[in-house]
Order: sequence, then C-alpha cells, then structure tokens
Amino acid sequence: MPRPRQPVLTRERIVTAALALIDAGGLAAFSTRRLAATLGVRGPSLYNHFANRDAILDAVADSVTATVDTSFFVRHDWPEALRRWAWSYRQALTAHPNVVPYLAQGPGRRPAALSMADAVYGALVKAGWPPARATHVGAALRYFVAGSALGSFARGFVEDPELYAAHYPHLRQAHRLAEHQRSVDEGAFALGLDALLHGLVAEHARGAAAVEPTGRSE
Repeated sequence: MPRPRQPVLTRERIVTAALALIDAGGLAAFSTRRLAATLGVRGPSLYNHFANRDAILDAVADSVTATVDTSFFVRHDWPEALRRWAWSYRQALTAHPNVVPYLAQGPGRRPAALSMADAVYGALVKAGWPPARATHVGAALRYFVAGSALGSFARGFVEDPELYAAHYPHLRQAHRLAEHQRSVDEGAFALGLDALLHGLVAEHARGAAAVEPTGRSE
C-alpha cells in the first residue's frame, strides 16, 4: 500500500498559514511546531524554505506590507499621496492587528517594507523636503498609522452605563462608543491625519519661503 504523500510546501503556503495563526492567536502563541501541524508536515520541513522562526515572521510581515499601495506617490502631489498612502497603510494593518507590533520594529531587510520606505522618502525629497526632514515626516506618518492600528479607541470603553453615570459624568455616553466603533475610529484617524497634513503643508511652505531669493542686490 503506498504511503500517503506529504503536502507540498511552498513559501507562499507557509506564509499564508502563519499569518492565519497569528491573526487567530497573536504573536505570542505562534510557533513553528503549531505551524507545521497546521500544514500537516514535520517541523524540519519548514526549514527547507526559511532559516528560522524570525525569517518566517519577516516574510509574514512583508506580505502585509506588500498590500499597501504606494503608487500614489507617482500620481499625486505629496500631501495627497501621503493621505492616500496613510489610508491604504492603515487598512493593511487593521486587517492584521496582531502583526503590527512586529512591523513596528522597522523594515529590517524586508523587500516590501524597504520599497515602501523608499517610495515615501523619495517622493518627499523630490517635493523639496530636506533629507533629514523627509525622514521625520515619514516616521511621523508611520507612528500615526501604526498607533491607530494597534487597537480600537471605541472598543476600549465597556458597555456599562451605570459605571459612567455614577463616577464619570462627562462620559455618560461612553457606553455607546462600541456600537459605533468604525465611525469613531475612522473619524478619529481622518481628523488626526487632516491635522497632521495641514501642519506639514504649512511647514513645507515655511521652508520653501526661507530659501527663496529675495530679489535684492547687495
């Protein structure tokens, strides 16, 4: 009787299964042993494709980053490109919030993450931002987006009207926030992004004015 064939492994299958495990149980619960069991293979089989657990996590994180649209930096001026990119970035992260702490460590050697950083930084420098300031702008946007994806503001309030009525009179409607999670969280993100971009546009204009020639002769 022929032995049952072991499922064929590919990097894509491993990454997809690993992301599903992390989505379900978080980074702390993720292990190569659980991953191998999910895929129906022995643990060592994974190492034909990845050197170790961290290499798998890098590939998972990069698969999430790869879904972010950076084409806006080619088709729009820098403020609108940043706005659209930030929304695309947030959408990718909120779809997989358990991966965000790993992504927040930085791009490392991950190709999609480095390509995204290159697109953002290159567009900002091309728009006239000094290189150091372009780094600050990109970092500020990344902090803002990643922070918004780590958790829900609306879900942070328990649905207990008596708690607020008894002790926190200014929060008497807080128990209703969870009912409106999407509108609260997206509204807060939109407001913060608008404020941040408004400030950056003003900062960019001040910098441009500082280097314009006065037209006066000495």
